[in-house]
Amino acid sequence: MVEVFKTSVPDRKTADSILGELISLIPSAQINFDLEDCDNILRIDSRSNAAEVVISHLNRLGFACEELE
Repeated sequence: MVEVFKTSVPDRKTADSILGELISLIPSAQINFDLEDCDNILRIDSRSNAAEVVISHLNRLGFACEELE
């Protein structure tokens, strides 16, 4: 299941740090950022729905994050 999120993550250094944290939270998932997109897209391909965990984690870090449909 691929989930796509709009985020306020501003740069590659921050995205790389968050990627490490998300991989720890969802180890079986494939996770990447597309910061060249105007919505600073985060994509997660996992077997389960990770939206609640991802949104909550990014919000705790001070970033906006919403799932796109």
